[in-house]
Amino acid sequence: MKFLIMFVLDTTAALLSWLGRQGTRAVAALVVIGIAIPPIGALLKPFVTEAVFVLLCIAFLRVDTGAFRAYLKRPAIVLAATAWTSLVIPTLFGVSCFIFSFKDKSPELFLAFMLQGVASPMMAAPALAALMGLDATLVLVTLVASTALIPFTAPLFAYVFVGPVLTITPLTLGTKLFAILAGSALIGLTVRRIAGLAAIERQKEKIDGFNILALFVFVAAVMESVVARFLNAPMITIGLAVFAFVVFFAVFCLTTLLFTFAGRDRALALGFMTSQRNMGLMLAATGGVLPDLTWLYFALSQFPIYLSPNLLKPLVGRILSRAQIVKKLP
Repeated sequence: MKFLIMFVLDTTAALLSWLGRQGTRAVAALVVIGIAIPPIGALLKPFVTEAVFVLLCIAFLRVDTGAFRAYLKRPAIVLAATAWTSLVIPTLFGVSCFIFSFKDKSPELFLAFMLQGVASPMMAAPALAALMGLDATLVLVTLVASTALIPFTAPLFAYVFVGPVLTITPLTLGTKLFAILAGSALIGLTVRRIAGLAAIERQKEKIDGFNILALFVFVAAVMESVVARFLNAPMITIGLAVFAFVVFFAVFCLTTLLFTFAGRDRALALGFMTSQRNMGLMLAATGGVLPDLTWLYFALSQFPIYLSPNLLKPLVGRILSRAQIVKKLP
């Protein structure tokens, strides 16, 4: 019996390590599997909140407190970026909805768009930024600051712009967001303190593998209806997908241009972070009780998020190379 238990544990650890080594390939595969096998998404849909909570715990487990303290000594750029992503971006989303009458034309799409706008950046943004050669430390510090504000800013903007379209009250939304973030931070940081940095680093591949499994629950759930909706309304689905890419790159370009004064590398890092909105957190806070079209937009919005590292990496590389050449010029 003991041998069997050890065999199962060793096999599980080996599988998690293998999965963790696949990196972005595994993430891309998750999207394909989620689309190709809708029943898996239907089965996992009730567990979206739990999956997002686990993802947040892992993110806090890996927070680099040393890097965090270093940027806090020079807080100006962090404060500006936090204000931009937490206050200005949601305002721009809300004003755009008002100008184009989204709320009257399509309340479900309006709700999806606004929840995207009020969301904080994705917890995976620092890791993805590092893969692209960007300033992951700046992304991390700004991410933590904006995430800490989300229980207060999300209810505020929900009250101002969304109103009765949202199925839960702004106060309930803020309370749930605070509980999810505080709980995951407590667990992640406690495990980090008990286990120690060295142990966490040794188990990096296994943690990556477990992170990918938790991410699969979220991805499969949001991708569940994509094929059915495409078959029933292909033009609407394609239109929403194009819209999701336009929104992503509009936020990326606008943010990058705005923060060019801080240097191209920092501007690109902040543009990348700001465009990666944590819609999974909003799904968890609302308990997944959202209209079908809102779910569909959330699903289609994952495509630019997961494809952006591969799409943007060549461009980022060229821009950063030119910046380094200019610095070397007399």
